[in-house]
Amino acid sequence: MSVSAEVPGFLQVLSDGSVKRFVPEIAPASTDFSLGYSSKDVTIDPSKPITARIFIPNAPPTSSARLPILAYFHGGGFCIGSTTWLGYHHFLGDFCVASQCIVVSVDYRLAPENRLPVAYEDCYASLEWLSRVNGTDPWLERADLSRLFLSGDSAGANIAHRVAIRALQDPACPVSIVGLMLIHPYFGSERRTKTESADEGGRSVGTSDLFWRLSIPEGSDRDYPGCNFETARMSAGEWQRFPRVAVHVAELDFLKERGVMYTEFLKEQGVREVELVEAKGEQHAYHVFRPKSEATSLLQKKMSLFMERF
Repeated sequence: MSVSAEVPGFLQVLSDGSVKRFVPEIAPASTDFSLGYSSKDVTIDPSKPITARIFIPNAPPTSSARLPILAYFHGGGFCIGSTTWLGYHHFLGDFCVASQCIVVSVDYRLAPENRLPVAYEDCYASLEWLSRVNGTDPWLERADLSRLFLSGDSAGANIAHRVAIRALQDPACPVSIVGLMLIHPYFGSERRTKTESADEGGRSVGTSDLFWRLSIPEGSDRDYPGCNFETARMSAGEWQRFPRVAVHVAELDFLKERGVMYTEFLKEQGVREVELVEAKGEQHAYHVFRPKSEATSLLQKKMSLFMERF
C-alpha cells in the first residue's frame, strides 16, 4: 500500500483512502483530587461519535459558587489531535483551576474521513448537548451557562470562530456565547500572505496546504468560508453582535500573520471588543508541547483575566 499524503510523525493517508495516525502519549480521565481538579469522559452523540472530557476544579467544602464554562476545541489541522493527548489534558486541567471554570473539551470527528463542515457541526452539537444536560449532570451542577466561552488552538480556534457564527445566526441556538479566546488560529486563503510567499515550497506552507486539502470539502479551495474568514456571510448587524474576542498569537509561529489579519478584520467589521495578545519567543501550540512552562502559565493567567471581566 503506497502513501498518498503524509505529515511525518503525525499522519499518513494511504492509497486506498485509509488513514494512519501516530498518537502521542495520552492521559486517562482522573478523579485524583490531589491535582486540584477532576476529569471524566462523556459521550455527546454515540451515533457519530462525538465525545468530550470535562475538567472541573475541586470545590471548597462550603462553596456553592457558580462557575463559567469553557468549551474547548483541540487543534491538529482538522485531521489529528484529541483532548486525551497528554499536553491538552495538563493544559486544560491546570486552566480549570487557574480560572475556576468548568472545561468541556470536545473530540470531534476528524478529516479526511469526515471533511468540513463536520467538525463545525460536531462542536456546535456540543453546545446543544450542554444546554440539554445542564442541571442534570452532577458534574455540571455548578455550571453557569450564562457565562459560556469558546476557545481552541490552531484548527480548534478556527472551529470556535465558525461555531460562534452559527450560534449567532441560528435562531434556535439554546445558548449565548460571552467571548472567544482563540489560540494561534489556523486560517488561510488562495492569496498568499508575505510570510507564506517567503516560504513558498517550504515545509510550513506545504504542511498547511496539505491539511487544507485533506479537510475542506472536495472541489473547494482555500477561499472556502471555513478557511478564509473574509468570505463568511455575515451582515453588519451580526458582526456588531459577535462575541468579544481575544486572539493569542506566538511571535515565532508561522500562523502569526494570519492571526493578526484576523484581529484587524474583526475590528473592521465592527466587532465590539477585540484584543491581540502576543507570546514573545514562542512557537505554534507551545502550550500543548510544554503545558507546564512559564509561558503556558502566563497564557492561562491572561485567559483567566479575560473571562473574569465578563
